[in-house]
Amino acid sequence: MKVRYFADTDTLLIEFRDVPVAETRDLDEDTILDLDSQGNIRSITVEHASKRADAPQFSYEQIAA
Repeated sequence: MKVRYFADTDTLLIEFRDVPVAETRDLDEDTILDLDSQGNIRSITVEHASKRADAPQFSYEQIAA
């Protein structure tokens, strides 16, 4: 999984899988969902991210199973 924030465009990109995009869906005006050929989420793009979340302030924690 990769999480990228592009400050120049205020775009947050969350990539869950490194597979080709088969379908793209607009969830709302600023949120795009990319799916693979099996219907699994490949990535989520959030435009105007700083207005919707604390994009530059990001932390990650892996919880043991």
